[in-house]
Amino acid sequence: MLRTKAVKLTVIPAMAYRVKSPKGINITVQRADKQQPGIASISRTSGEAVPTDNTDLKAYPLKAFKEAIELTNGLPYKNQKGVKVTKEMVTEKKEKVKEEVVVDPKEYGKIVEKYSDKNGKFSYDLINKDFIKFAKTSKVVGNLLADGATLAKLRNYIVSTKFRNITGNHNLTDKQIKAMTELLDENYPKGVFKDLSGELRKLVGANKKK
Repeated sequence: MLRTKAVKLTVIPAMAYRVKSPKGINITVQRADKQQPGIASISRTSGEAVPTDNTDLKAYPLKAFKEAIELTNGLPYKNQKGVKVTKEMVTEKKEKVKEEVVVDPKEYGKIVEKYSDKNGKFSYDLINKDFIKFAKTSKVVGNLLADGATLAKLRNYIVSTKFRNITGNHNLTDKQIKAMTELLDENYPKGVFKDLSGELRKLVGANKKK
């Protein structure tokens, strides 16, 4: 049996190929979710598909055969085994598009300015001391500790609250806050909030001993 190369259809999730036999040319359409393929002969006069009586036209509509005829037209025939269609073959792979997070330079600048030393250089010590002070005096942080909050949850609350208060933008998203933190982290390989995280570990440990 001679077949053309299988081609992917766009009108339905299926693959298709031509089969040449002594009686003429057939077009076979195979869905991954159906065991029974759709088969049609190609009219020698009109060139259109003529589905067999047992072909399910709901699963294999005429437009699918029409596309299959167009895509396989002119492809060379060759001896090959039957085509086994998988879902991966008929499903388009959607590339993940990385969402762009916009950080306002002015808002980021306010954070850098607040924690800059006398020489105008951003200070790792100043930001950590202030954030640790906030962690120890905030009633909300105290309640979170009492409820058994994780270190990550505590840190996220502290950083997001401080960033929103400093910038004056209380609509800052978590992704924007994460992006700002990553910008600060670029100068501190171990993380700009290393000291804060260490202090929070102590607070969480002390709370568990109560």
